[in-house]
Amino acid sequence: MAEENKIFTVEIITPDRIFYKGEGDMIEFTTAVGEIGVYKKHIPLTTVLAPGVVKIHKTGEDDVIAAVHSGFAEILPDKVTLLAEIAEWPDEIDKGRAEAAMKRAEERLA
Repeated sequence: MAEENKIFTVEIITPDRIFYKGEGDMIEFTTAVGEIGVYKKHIPLTTVLAPGVVKIHKTGEDDVIAAVHSGFAEILPDKVTLLAEIAEWPDEIDKGRAEAAMKRAEERLA
């Protein structure tokens, strides 16, 4: 019973689809101002989602891991919704495309 009280709903939504809908007892992702870890009963917050890795933890199960591109995150006490431009499972990532994008970004910063 105590474990059930820690669980909240997680959704990752892209313009194309509901990428993920499930439950977790913690989620980690990157915002425009840094990394955040969220548990159930977090204060309500809306923030800018930065490109990076999302990790959804659920006690006793393997972590759910995905990559997201920028968007927004809505955090409520019992639900976290990530609205992302792009969301991909690790095996869906096109390594060549990702490396080319990284190179372009590094050139812009130089």
